[in-house]
Amino acid sequence: MTRHHDDSPDLLEKLGDSTLMLSEFSDDIRGHKVVDAHGEALGHVSALFIDQLERKVRFVQVGAGGVLGIGEREFLVPIEDVTSTSPDGVRINHSRDHVISAPPYDPRLVPKYNRDFFYPYYGYYGIPPSWGGRY
Repeated sequence: MTRHHDDSPDLLEKLGDSTLMLSEFSDDIRGHKVVDAHGEALGHVSALFIDQLERKVRFVQVGAGGVLGIGEREFLVPIEDVTSTSPDGVRINHSRDHVISAPPYDPRLVPKYNRDFFYPYYGYYGIPPSWGGRY
């Protein structure tokens, strides 16, 4: 088993916390509404996680519930689960119930995001990690 250290280049980082920018402004889905596989409203894209080494989006952070950000919960969804994007919203391949039952995520408790942190989310959604390895 390979261990990834916090100072390694394989960290994932929130796009807004990095110096990177998307090549096309229209590719930025942050703030877009998120709907599930049945078209039911789930929340909005609150952040994108990028792979620093490969410079690709790997996860969508979905904010749901609450009023004006108070009481909002955050969920992580692998980018491979996104089935379509448009100015009207982002559609994912799972149901709302599936997403809200995902492993817990609180962005206030995680200062660095190494690849090992994301394995449970890939496993939960049944998607192999883009960098290979285990769940």
